[in-house]
Amino acid sequence: MNPIERIYKIQHLLQDRKAVRLDEFLDSLEVSLATFKRDLERLRDRFGAPVIYDRQTNTYRYEIDPASKQAKTHELPGLWFSEPEATALVTMQHLLSSLDQGGLLGPHLEPLMTRIDSILGGEEASSKELRQRIRVIPQSIRKTSTENFSLIGSALLKRQRIQMRFYSRASHEVTEREVSPQRLIFYKGNWYMDAWCHLRDGLRSFAIDGVQHLSIQNKPCKELPNKTLDEFLTTGYGIFSGKATKKVILRFKPDMARWVSSELWHPDQIGQFDQGGHYTLEFPYSQDTELVMDIMRYGSNVEVLSPADLRRKVSDCHAEAAKLNA
Repeated sequence: MNPIERIYKIQHLLQDRKAVRLDEFLDSLEVSLATFKRDLERLRDRFGAPVIYDRQTNTYRYEIDPASKQAKTHELPGLWFSEPEATALVTMQHLLSSLDQGGLLGPHLEPLMTRIDSILGGEEASSKELRQRIRVIPQSIRKTSTENFSLIGSALLKRQRIQMRFYSRASHEVTEREVSPQRLIFYKGNWYMDAWCHLRDGLRSFAIDGVQHLSIQNKPCKELPNKTLDEFLTTGYGIFSGKATKKVILRFKPDMARWVSSELWHPDQIGQFDQGGHYTLEFPYSQDTELVMDIMRYGSNVEVLSPADLRRKVSDCHAEAAKLNA
């Protein structure tokens, strides 16, 4: 039983039995007298528990409130975690904070950090040390409005429609949209909203940094089954989703194969090595916008075996890049 668990146990015994003898504490906690006294002092000093020793009854109890003539009550703050759980909590909080370079969750994460340190009590120093030992390096994060992000989250939970002005970088156009938000997606350092677009009468993914103005409408969302969302938004490739209709087959050179074989490109991917050490990777996709960019990252280390139209597109991109850098 770790110190946090023992303090919780002391609190529980005092609340349950009202007055507890020393031997009852030692038997229940299975600790030495010195350890019990340290835990009791911590309960009093750090958590403000009004625990006293009653010499007349030879027991520990809560002191009496002079006004009510009743024993005072006391609640320990927050939740209680074992050491591995607390470590995991601090790690996840720090990772989330590090990823939030746009400041969208900052106002909510700061109180959480304070609460976690309060929960850990004497382990506060170690929790700060742990944060210093974890480093997350965000990349290609675009600035997003904190207000828009909060409104989208509120509409998503309340299941209400959104009226918004949206700027599309792909078409360089601004359109007015009424949408029914379905999911928030954090992908490669940026936030997206998967929603039913009532203008286009279909599912779409919207980059939240492209939302220029929005308001929550007093209209219920169009609800879609999770199966429909998964088929349309998950079976494709990357954020440019859609129901998968094509299959790509890529062949990586041996040196790069050792890295790529450990990567997840798609939930339904199939990969295998050949006798020469090359790695063949195949998976379904719908749109190739992001797929082309990811293939281009590997330069001459990857060959597109199929489909032919994707192979030509990647080849044309390499040719254009060669011209620019000639």
